Amino acid sequence: MGENRDYITHPDEKGSVNISEEVIAVIAATAALETEGVAALSAGLDLGELLGKKNLAKGVKLTVEGENLRVDVWLTVRMGVSVNKVGRKVQEAVASAVESATGFTVREVNVHVIGVNLKK
Repeated sequence: MGENRDYITHPDEKGSVNISEEVIAVIAATAALETEGVAALSAGLDLGELLGKKNLAKGVKLTVEGENLRVDVWLTVRMGVSVNKVGRKVQEAVASAVESATGFTVREVNVHVIGVNLKK
């Protein structure tokens, strides 16, 4: 994720707060999954998932630029929803969740809709 950094540092007057990029990706993934119309997150073929390991941040890529973040989310939507509306809601939910949990600025959230879930 990001620039091969494990932590993002947020300086504070009493020291600093170091937040794992994995934690931020999980926050973003959770916000996206809780958005109405999202069926699942997907990162394509995931070897870890094939081996029975769960990756809670699957489908999310985080790019760090100083204290600004860019989040890319790959997902499938439910059949019958407005893809554009769901995409905008995911952008809002991810940015809000990450900013409120970390204090970092989310510069952009790019939503990549890669499929439609046909199950009702």
